[in-house]
Amino acid sequence: MDKIAFIFPGQASQFVGMANDFHSTHTEAQELFSRANDLLGFDLEKVCFHGPDERLRETDVTQPAVFVHSVIVLRLLQAEGIFPSVVAGHSLGEYSALVAAGALEFEEALTLVRERSRSMQKVGISTQGTMAAIIGLDAIEVSRLCELSSDIGVVVPANFNAPGQTVISGVPRAVNHVGELCKEAGAKRVVGLSVSGAFHSPLMTSASDRMRHLLENANMLRPRIPVVTNVSAKKVDDPDILTKDLISQITHSVNWTESMEALLASNVDLVVEVGPGQVLKGLMRRISRDAQVACVGTVEEFTELVAMIKGDSK
Repeated sequence: MDKIAFIFPGQASQFVGMANDFHSTHTEAQELFSRANDLLGFDLEKVCFHGPDERLRETDVTQPAVFVHSVIVLRLLQAEGIFPSVVAGHSLGEYSALVAAGALEFEEALTLVRERSRSMQKVGISTQGTMAAIIGLDAIEVSRLCELSSDIGVVVPANFNAPGQTVISGVPRAVNHVGELCKEAGAKRVVGLSVSGAFHSPLMTSASDRMRHLLENANMLRPRIPVVTNVSAKKVDDPDILTKDLISQITHSVNWTESMEALLASNVDLVVEVGPGQVLKGLMRRISRDAQVACVGTVEEFTELVAMIKGDSK
């Protein structure tokens, strides 16, 4: 295959047992978990492998867990000579994408993820917020209904995930109100999300302010390949713009549909979801039925993908 894109999942892709098979079979996974444990100050692999699920779903654990799992798979793919020509990551996944592009080193990226997750969890505790997925209603209409309800409280589109799937974020009363309006407007479903805060909304401003200082002082390098960022939905290779987009991302919408359209416009032959779960593959099916997508979150999936790519290259 000539051109491969890597996309990296964000929060909500975690599951108890994640990366355990890689840890059991690859020393690279063991080493990365060990380095992560030292940096984080707690036993990440224990929570990933054994839970409990309630602890794994806490933002300050979830984000490092998904990031480390994704980088483990990334490193193993690279060891097999499989490299992307363009990358993107959904929310938290953008940090994994920057590691893949060579813009951030593992330790620095994990340090940023650690502080991001702690800051977002802290805001979630101090500022009551929630999120809901609106299924089966046009994104423009969802945005209009959010704006119409802004006098009730903060409520904004947080994730433009795919055609007919938009996530809203804000204070519970306003989110519930917009959910009812969306149902009246023809939404098929409104699904409340189990999250610890109103991510990608103005309620996360203090977390964004905290990350601004850290990101502006981080060693962000020029990426070796383009990164399609959540905020711009464009291919970026300027370290300053990457930094600004990471800061903005915390309080702004994830423009995933447009990001994937920009990624596919690079004429990639295969899109690989690198990390736990298959959330992004499901979204891609709604964005483009023509895109070829593979998931690599387990040893079995990794083995199958390597065999497929190396078979095609012969």
